[in-house]
Amino acid sequence: MTAAAILLAAGLGTRMRSALPKALHPLAGRPMLNQLLAAAGEVFDRAVVVVGPDMPALERAAAPHPTVVQAERLGTGHAALQAAPLLEGFAGDAAVLYADNALITAETMRRLRAARDGAGLALLAMRPADPAKYGRVLTDGSGGVTRVVEWADATEAERAVTLCNAGVVCARAADLFRWLRLVRNDNAKREYYLTDIVAFAVAEGVRVAAVEAPEAELRGINSRVELAEAEAEMQRRLRRAAMEGGATLIQPESVVFSHDTALGQDVTVGPNVVFGPGVAVEDGVEIRAFSHLEGCVVKRGAIIGPFARLRPGTVVERGAHVGNFVELKAAVLGEGAKANHLSYLGDADIGAGANIGAGTITCNYDGVNKHRTVIGEGAFIGSDTALVAPVSVGARALVGAGSVITEDVPADALAVARGRQVNKAGRGFKGKKGRG
Repeated sequence: MTAAAILLAAGLGTRMRSALPKALHPLAGRPMLNQLLAAAGEVFDRAVVVVGPDMPALERAAAPHPTVVQAERLGTGHAALQAAPLLEGFAGDAAVLYADNALITAETMRRLRAARDGAGLALLAMRPADPAKYGRVLTDGSGGVTRVVEWADATEAERAVTLCNAGVVCARAADLFRWLRLVRNDNAKREYYLTDIVAFAVAEGVRVAAVEAPEAELRGINSRVELAEAEAEMQRRLRRAAMEGGATLIQPESVVFSHDTALGQDVTVGPNVVFGPGVAVEDGVEIRAFSHLEGCVVKRGAIIGPFARLRPGTVVERGAHVGNFVELKAAVLGEGAKANHLSYLGDADIGAGANIGAGTITCNYDGVNKHRTVIGEGAFIGSDTALVAPVSVGARALVGAGSVITEDVPADALAVARGRQVNKAGRGFKGKKGRG
């Protein structure tokens, strides 16, 4: 049976104190909305995103999934109902998810769908350490849900119930929209609550099932503090997945991953390493402490860091070394090549086995355009060399330390481009006034 996910993302997130829509705040390097869409895509055949008015950035983030605008924010039930025209005639199940509940896993969504197979309506619930002002899920003696009551409308006895509503529901699309059209706003907040559909299902004799999941997975994200807590949970998952996949994390709690970080087996990651989006690391790589990687590929057996920065477009080939305080941007460091100290290599192609001396800079920007530097296989670039692009250094060429290279260097040549040293006898410190 096909199934659709309706993602509610119209919230402004006023507690975030941000001009950015709440659903666009990132978790592990991607917006909450996209985090949830990725998980939902493993379980549901299609998705519809409900956004608020004047949210073009959110609509772009949702693409290619269709969006619909909730012109007035009148509650979760009203928001979910806005998706009805886009699912007209849909014969499968429909689930309502929340963009600020971005940590729900695909496995939990599968359990929700499985529970719906044995009930007319299924919902997600949790038992938080601090129930605070969550709505309560009330059940009968057999475990079936009889009612969901919002905190503001609950009695003291109902508030004592520990099973709390996460807001996510799943039913046949036709039933879901039929119940949503019955929802009224005669409550303390004068809003149309999605969870009121439980009462309509029960009144029709439909079984309602609750699927429990951990609080860490179902908690909402409504403030910067809660966003940080969600990020910590996301990082915990990613670290565990990396280690279970065969990587060694020397100090796991200090490593920061992106949602798409790919580590091979026998990779060793030192403390305080940060992975931005788009990083792929092959087997046997060592990434030493305080390195920062994004948008790059590190191939088998390479060594990175400590204190290295790999920026987008960088490829470090097999067995290459990138040392301390070295930055690469849109550069290819060839197999076995070494850049061990204090260098910037931007827009560069560096051949296999080349050696880049400390303090080397590829001067890739002329104030208007970027230009590339090409260094051949086995070339040796002396310390404190400036390579003014566009320029090439041939294979096995030697560039003397302190050179400023503005013209191509042929293969097997020695290039020295610096002022001639002049020694002035007797002009040192001896005899200078004011010197001790």
